[in-house]
Amino acid sequence: MKRGDDLFLSLAKEPPLCFQKEKKEKKMNKTGNVQEWLPFQEILQNGIIKLKNNSLVKILTISPVNFNLKSTMEKEAILTSYKTFLKTCNFNIQILIQSNKEDLSKHISQIEKQNKNEEEHIFKLSQEYISFIQNLNLERKSSSKNFYILIKEVPQNKKQKLEQNEENIACEKLNDDYFKIKEALSRCGNTVTDSNSKESTERIMYSFLNSRKEMVSI
Repeated sequence: MKRGDDLFLSLAKEPPLCFQKEKKEKKMNKTGNVQEWLPFQEILQNGIIKLKNNSLVKILTISPVNFNLKSTMEKEAILTSYKTFLKTCNFNIQILIQSNKEDLSKHISQIEKQNKNEEEHIFKLSQEYISFIQNLNLERKSSSKNFYILIKEVPQNKKQKLEQNEENIACEKLNDDYFKIKEALSRCGNTVTDSNSKESTERIMYSFLNSRKEMVSI
């Protein structure tokens, strides 16, 4: 299995490897605008990202399973299926885990609002509960996680502009790879969906580029 180039990692410091221009090209002027700095050429209507080097990237969203709650037999079956998935991926992929810190402010505000007309002992219990979840969140840094797989198709000729038929063939190859991943991970109990519209891809990209979220790259 080939390891996919980093796509979103350390964007705040420098463009990831697969978004960087070729070594022979001159370094980007630091005074350039954001459009010049970002390695994207455009997001196609089918949700696929086209890079400035003509490479195409497709984003898949993965719904996880709670492995710890599975029986021993189920765990063995999942691990066997995951090995099959890795052997199936004879193309560039990257697994990303996006961690979003939980915001408890709305939940706490709702409790405080309901407490206004409560009796004293109920109010006291509610305040203790609020203090408990705040401390728990601070100690454990509770967060929700989003899981993605990125698949990439690299054209043979990166210098010339892709013809429409070449772009269509590359998109079809990415879709074929998507269905391979979907079928393999379904045996593990995961649900796999692709970002198949420009709007859905923009939302995902916005969450990586504009929000303060931790991300782990595998």
